[in-house]
Amino acid sequence: MLISLVVPCFNEEEIIRRFHERVTEELGSLGHPVELVYVDDGSKDRTLAVLREIAESDPRTRYVSFSRNFGKEAAMLAGLRNASGEAVVIMDADLQHPPELVRRMVALHEQGFDQVVARRTRKGDRVTRTLTARAYYRIINRLVDVELVDGVGDFRMLSRRSVDAVLGLTEYNRFSKGLFAWVGFSTVTFEYENAVREEGRSKWTFSKLLNYGLDGLLSFNDKPLRAALYLGLLLLTVAMAYSAWIVGVTLVNGVETPGYVTLLVAVTALAGVQMLMIGVVGEYVGRIYYEVKRRPHFLVKDTNVETAPAHPRSRELVHR
Repeated sequence: MLISLVVPCFNEEEIIRRFHERVTEELGSLGHPVELVYVDDGSKDRTLAVLREIAESDPRTRYVSFSRNFGKEAAMLAGLRNASGEAVVIMDADLQHPPELVRRMVALHEQGFDQVVARRTRKGDRVTRTLTARAYYRIINRLVDVELVDGVGDFRMLSRRSVDAVLGLTEYNRFSKGLFAWVGFSTVTFEYENAVREEGRSKWTFSKLLNYGLDGLLSFNDKPLRAALYLGLLLLTVAMAYSAWIVGVTLVNGVETPGYVTLLVAVTALAGVQMLMIGVVGEYVGRIYYEVKRRPHFLVKDTNVETAPAHPRSRELVHR
């Protein structure tokens, strides 16, 4: 059984050699052939040059380099398209995904599981981050059509049929955590403690995390649009009741001086709600806009592999 490791990279010049050494050392006695598929996501440093050197010295190494930074979702997609193994592991290059866990993934995969998922514990995280994450997952799982688990990310092993199923989902706005949950198949999860990043700093800023969370909310349901309808009906009911109350008070007490504060608050609140709902609708329209243009998810600048992936089934899905 050939095992493929898909490794997205972005400005990983300082650590990519150490990662490669750790991975090859851990998997050397695995008992299965291994290939490494590195995807350079438009790095600004010498990541591509280092990957070329690694590929020259290790024939198991394949690399794909983008023309610019297209994001991790595109990098994972490119890696899956170019992975030819019967089992595919997705992991980060910063060594926060311990390479020694791949052996455990292989053992569970051999028991018949299509997805073997490593779930990170939040030991060592700030209390505020832990509480925020728990609240986010509690809320989002009430809204989306799939189940998202706190601590579960991209570090996982996929069977060939799971990879083919994910490649068959050609949408432009990709939220892989949700896509993996959507394709289903038999899944097992185990916990691990996240390792400390050995070099550099995380690329996940607060704004990127916020946008990623919104992507998860909007990619797998239309409930915000339904909520806009319900909120509109609620406001209409309140407005009618308030109008009836004003008419009643006028008939009983006569006409009084209009309330400036009441009018101002009502207009401001309704305007805010309208802008919010327009924003929700705009998010969905924007996603439709990107989908109908059918632009490629990424452009390749350099690679040492063929344009089409080696696995026949993947080639069929990519060119469908």
